Amino acid sequence: MISVGVDVSKGKSTVCFMKPYGEILISPYNLQHCEHDLMQLVEQIHRLNEIQYWRF
Repeated sequence: MISVGVDVSKGKSTVCFMKPYGEILISPYNLQHCEHDLMQLVEQIHRLNEIQYWRF
């Protein structure tokens, strides 16, 4: 299972992707609250979900 941590603040969010037991898949990074950045986040989640699905 992959966990997505999101720390939301007023103008931006910090996102990190982790495997169980805290193994970091994608280091924390900031994204702005705009359509472009949020769509990139959604696409990244979909890509990681597909990779995980095909490993089993």
